[in-house]
Amino acid sequence: MEFRLSQSPVVKPFMEVLSGRRQSVPPVWMMRQAGRYLPEYRELRAKAGGFLDLCFNPEWAAEVTLQPIRRFGFDAAIIFSDILVIPHALGRSVRFEVGEGPRLDPLDTPEKIATLATAADFTKLEPVFEALRRVRAELDPKIALIGFCGAPWTVATYMVAGQGTPDQAPARMLAYREPDAFAKIIDVLVENSIEYLLGQLKAGADALQIFDTWAGILPPREFQRWSVEPTRRIVEGVRAKAPHAKIIGFPRGAGAQLPLYVGRTGVDGVSIDWAAEPSLIRERVQSYVAVQGNLDPLALIAGGAALDRAVDDALANYASGRYIFNLGHGIQPETPIAHVEQMLKRVREYKG
Repeated sequence: MEFRLSQSPVVKPFMEVLSGRRQSVPPVWMMRQAGRYLPEYRELRAKAGGFLDLCFNPEWAAEVTLQPIRRFGFDAAIIFSDILVIPHALGRSVRFEVGEGPRLDPLDTPEKIATLATAADFTKLEPVFEALRRVRAELDPKIALIGFCGAPWTVATYMVAGQGTPDQAPARMLAYREPDAFAKIIDVLVENSIEYLLGQLKAGADALQIFDTWAGILPPREFQRWSVEPTRRIVEGVRAKAPHAKIIGFPRGAGAQLPLYVGRTGVDGVSIDWAAEPSLIRERVQSYVAVQGNLDPLALIAGGAALDRAVDDALANYASGRYIFNLGHGIQPETPIAHVEQMLKRVREYKG
């Protein structure tokens, strides 16, 4: 009689942490890990022409997603895309000017907001789903695949101003003066982001991240209305159809408002920037959810003893709990590859 050992499911350390199980060596990946610091990315980017051409070519987007995994063996890959693909699918003009960043046609009056489509054309986002399927097919089963969207507040700031501004004053002003009109943009983004994230899960994403890059500029009342509530609605909407979906929130700059964000939104993990206060995070955030972060990207550029100290500080502060090692924001283009290797080696040698 022949006995066959049943194969146990592959353990993904990144997903283990999001499921509440601390790992002795924290899983590690970097925001913007597929990007301009890699020569292989720059080569493909030059071939692609426009930035959105790269995002919407499934073969190229999948290749760019996999480049840092091949080079560094991170514990998670994040699909190569952009937070402004939702406005694009809503029929807004989205352009990326070299050296200038994104440009959109501003939605800066109630009259213009009234012209905003309510339902995105998801056929425009099919290339993102196809890229996810391709990455999933090639990715080592131990490595998690992350899908993402921009949080409604952050995406709305670009839609209102037509570009990034130093303090996103145009959106803040519109939200004060015309809250009902501004709420329409938020509502449209909430509903379409739910569908977009569900599409990414269906295409093979293991987990999702919601990037609220501009959350930290809001006063407490507005933070709750425009950052926390829309994120809560997205998490609730995704879980209504995918109850076990693992979701990370990143309200950059939220500081002392992080406990409120975690308590209200229902996220499984929260990404913290490098200015986060460690004892607050440990006691009032990490005791409830996984924490991801929070190396200063400039320490990664600095390298040497300064980088070692910064890595050690992050590990000392957070690795005794549920922790995913990451940066406090995206990696900078001028970061030396050797410094990424130095960081990885130090994290992986951690004995906790």
